[in-house]
Amino acid sequence: MQTPVTIIGAGLAGLTLARVLHVHGIPATVYEAEPSPTARAQGGMLDIHDYNGQLAVEATCLMDEFRSLTLEGRQATRILAPDGTVLFDKADDGAGGRPEVQRGELRRMLLDSLPPGTVQWGRKVSSVRALGGGRHEVSFTDGTTTLTSVLVGADGAWSRVRPLLSDAVPEYTGESFVETYLYDADERHPAAAKAVGGGSLIASAQDRSINAQRERGATLHTYVVLTKGLDWFAAIDFTDPDAAAARIAREFDGWAPELTALITDSDTPPVLRPIFTLPIGHRWDRVAGVTLVGDAAHLSTPDGEGANNAMLDGAELGKALAAHPGNIEAALTEFEQAMFTRTAEPTSGTEFLEHLFGDNPPQHLIDLFIGAEQQKPQLGS
Repeated sequence: MQTPVTIIGAGLAGLTLARVLHVHGIPATVYEAEPSPTARAQGGMLDIHDYNGQLAVEATCLMDEFRSLTLEGRQATRILAPDGTVLFDKADDGAGGRPEVQRGELRRMLLDSLPPGTVQWGRKVSSVRALGGGRHEVSFTDGTTTLTSVLVGADGAWSRVRPLLSDAVPEYTGESFVETYLYDADERHPAAAKAVGGGSLIASAQDRSINAQRERGATLHTYVVLTKGLDWFAAIDFTDPDAAAARIAREFDGWAPELTALITDSDTPPVLRPIFTLPIGHRWDRVAGVTLVGDAAHLSTPDGEGANNAMLDGAELGKALAAHPGNIEAALTEFEQAMFTRTAEPTSGTEFLEHLFGDNPPQHLIDLFIGAEQQKPQLGS
């Protein structure tokens, strides 16, 4: 009898796991609190790296589908001074090994690859309890329950499964993102579109930054980053979009209007996204029948690796379960030890964040990008 697997959360980690298990003929059910796959926006662009995210895609046997989703030119990068001066402008030469895709499209690719009924929507977990012998009971807010011998928490920062394994609780980093969108920007917001260029834009000062990226269909997706306490944001009425955008924009007084327009001209209400993190190297002792993947396991500051590592978690766990039929504990032990090793140290993206808010952020970022270019293997070397 094949191992039944219960996955909590239909994000990239949980869906990658479900797909890899399906490839290996192992049935799984994914329980997701959201009522449907279109219940909310799925975030912006992701650069999928050749050393983690793309390895996960290969394990799903969906590489051709993945390539069809990638957007050309989006690896281009511009760094601007607050007055709008272009300080650094790197074109996308296609050699970065980090093709860009939209998160929502990547998620849809994984959903479409699963048998009907694999994902159970509108199933919000209320509690989880151990039954002994590696089995667990999951209770849902609709009053139903399910029993499982393999329970995987792929349910993000505020995981309901994590307390079975760890007492760790996410802590606020001191930074928050405010998310905005400008649609049909080339026609409707030409100055902002010109500033962003064909890929991504970074304009930063010591404790604040405007980061934007061009998505499909001339959409500009912006993350405004501010180093402020949660109480500061609590004083802003985000139910009044215009007032909230104006208040956020005031933190950038004196900046070029084509940059502040990314805030004030938003075609969607600004969305506050406080940044929380678990301790770097978060780990736990082996508990029979249960494990964690993605942000539930190693929530970190946005560093370009989160989605990539989450997908690799799902792929590696799926392969471990397939490699140890009938021996769940061997599979979970193998997976966790490899994951703990992989996530034990800060990522290279952490260095990027340090430069983003240093004493001279633009120059530090330029130095970082130039250094990365110089380290690339040269043709014929």
